[in-house]
This record gives sequence, C-alpha cells and structure tokens, in this order.
Amino acid sequence: MLKDITIGQYFPGKSVLHRLDPRMKILLTIGYIVMLFTVSNPLGLCVGILFLIFAYAISGIPPRMITKSLKPVIPIIIFTTVLNMFFVKGDPLFDWWIIHISRQGLLTAVVMTIRIICLIAGTSLLTYTTSPIALTDGLERLMKPLKKIHFPVHELSMMMTIAL
Repeated sequence: MLKDITIGQYFPGKSVLHRLDPRMKILLTIGYIVMLFTVSNPLGLCVGILFLIFAYAISGIPPRMITKSLKPVIPIIIFTTVLNMFFVKGDPLFDWWIIHISRQGLLTAVVMTIRIICLIAGTSLLTYTTSPIALTDGLERLMKPLKKIHFPVHELSMMMTIAL
C-alpha cells in the first residue's frame, strides 16, 4: 500500500519542467495555489485545470501519478465535500429530517473538491519534477533576504525538505 503513495517522490526526467529553475517552480506553484483559492468563477477554475493538464503533459509524468498522489487525502476530500454539501445554506434541493442539501452547498462542495484536487496535483508536480536537493537549494535561495534579519534560512529549508 505504501508503494502507491507518491507524495514527495521525485521522478527523474529531461522535460522542460524538470530543467526549470527550482525557484521558478516554487514561485509558480505558490502563484497557482493563490489563483486556485482566489478565483470566484468557473472560467477561472477551468483555466487552472487546463494549466495543470498542460504542466503534466509537458512534464512527462504519467496521469496515473495524479491519482496516486490523491490516495492519502481522499478521506479529507470526502469530509470537505460532505461538510460543504450539508452545512452551506441556500435553496433546498433535498430536505428530509436532519439532512438538508442546498444548491449553493452542492456548488460549494464541487468547487472545493476541485480546488483540493488541483492543489494536491499541483504541489505533487513540484516534487515530481524537482529533486529534494534542488528543492532545498531553491527554497534557501528564495529566502536568502531573510538572512539579513538573522533568520535561520538554511535550517528552515532543510526542515521543509525533510518534511516532504
């Protein structure tokens, strides 16, 4: 079962994404995450999904890796979906005893599920295409300005990489 979990794994390759500077990949991933949770219309979410599909296509990472990266978070996805479905108020679609499903709740559940899936798939792509050493170096170089205020940049970079 553990061999099916791919979060944090690096898959060597020669694609454009593999050769991209780790700092740029980190910044693109952060930008993608911010975009995912700030877009408020379906078109923006579709653009985010298309961007992710394009990134996976040029990376050469097999699509089945997306499903493998989602395996450990399926319970969280289901829990979030159910919470949004049942506890967001709005126009009732289904109402029976203590179960209330609204149109807005269903829409919110779908949008949040898509966002979480894209979030996991996007961050997994970063670790699939960047070696742990390159990721550590990239994080350290991005946070280099914090050294001026005596922030332990190297130690934080190492801890973040170990956590992966």
